[in-house]
Amino acid sequence: MKLSDLSAISPIDGRYSKLVTELQEIFSEYGLIKYRIFVEIEWFIHLSNQSNIKELPKLTKTTTNSLRLLYKKFNLREAKKVKNIERKTNHDVKAVEYYLKNKFFEVEKLKDSSEFIHFCCTSEDINNIAYALMVRDASKLIISSHTKKLNTLLKNKAHLYAGIPMLSRTHGQAATPTTLGKELANFSYRIDLISKKISSIKLKGKMNGAVGNYNAHVVAYPKVDWEKVSKIFVGDLGLDWSPYTTQIEPRETLTELLHAFERLNNVLIDLSRDFWGYISLDYFSLFLNKEEIGSSTMPHKINPIDFENAEGNLGMANANFHLLASKITISKWQRDLTDSTSMRNLGSCFSYTLIAISSLIKGLNKLKVNIKVIENDLNNSWEVLTEPIQTIMRKFGLKGGYDLLKDSSRGKQITKEQVHIFIKNLNIPSIEKTKLLNLTPLSYTGLSKKLADDI
Repeated sequence: MKLSDLSAISPIDGRYSKLVTELQEIFSEYGLIKYRIFVEIEWFIHLSNQSNIKELPKLTKTTTNSLRLLYKKFNLREAKKVKNIERKTNHDVKAVEYYLKNKFFEVEKLKDSSEFIHFCCTSEDINNIAYALMVRDASKLIISSHTKKLNTLLKNKAHLYAGIPMLSRTHGQAATPTTLGKELANFSYRIDLISKKISSIKLKGKMNGAVGNYNAHVVAYPKVDWEKVSKIFVGDLGLDWSPYTTQIEPRETLTELLHAFERLNNVLIDLSRDFWGYISLDYFSLFLNKEEIGSSTMPHKINPIDFENAEGNLGMANANFHLLASKITISKWQRDLTDSTSMRNLGSCFSYTLIAISSLIKGLNKLKVNIKVIENDLNNSWEVLTEPIQTIMRKFGLKGGYDLLKDSSRGKQITKEQVHIFIKNLNIPSIEKTKLLNLTPLSYTGLSKKLADDI
């Protein structure tokens, strides 16, 4: 059966494939091969610039540019050639090396230098840098494009709803009012904070041979400062250099980034659940699409499916982020292959995250505020004013105010009239009494409007 939306085992490559096309260029087998070719070519070019490596002449600008076209113009047809070689070698990185050697044999100026492809490299020299670049590019795509789009939407809605009072719920119970915009601003601020952290993480790379000691390098060219050569190469690719490794780069910075994405996704799960709850309270209704069906048996249903979809996919993403972050820093002795098969699943974490962000954007754009429902909830919750009343009583030294209000309001619904009678009997200055009497659940919102406006 050929791979299609209907035959794919993973929903990433099936049901949701249209949402992750940008990541296919990065995390697919084709993408991994292309990044490996990039590293191999750039290492070859870097070696040619070392004056102490006499057997590899310095490349002309024209030759250098033509070499870089090998990865810039790399396509699926060429990727299939690599896979055909791999069927014989049963080794994916060696297949890339042989593919490039074949390309070199086609160019008169390069065929005598073909043995400097993959020179002094172990497969993990190529892979660790390829994966670091893949994750860097995917992370940048998700944060600077998709997460930014989501957060811009949240900020716009925070400003739009900044002045709409809303009953808070702590422990699921009626609590001090807020505004709808302020609650959106809370999520926007958290997303901003973690996005900046993710963007600041610089991944590491290594290029130091079979067990990290430059053993073959020193035998071949003892006068070359291999640590310097390695450090410059890795740095020029936009990565931080790892001076101490086994065969694998320890991946501490990669783990830090995966954990940061897990944190970001936890915020998005929180957002998904809160809006699912607000829809359940009828604070929001969903714009009706007459062609859609909400339930196969209940015709009236309009379900918050986008927020449910987001929560489910974020959970899948985080399960993989957490597993990989726990696994990839552990290797038996100088190397085992359990990390290799694990790293191939990096794309799933980012894909599930991207699918979820797309669902959240879709869901947020469907929402319509039910102001009357929100106001009715507040107008039926005069008990929330017991907080400012007991605070003013404390201000003027009235004893037992909290306990008195607790006895009269805890677990009870009290009316405006009851609240006003209580206020009128307080021994406080008349100006304070008037202030309390003018207070309503709709007006008791503190700085929430300003906080929403300022995000």
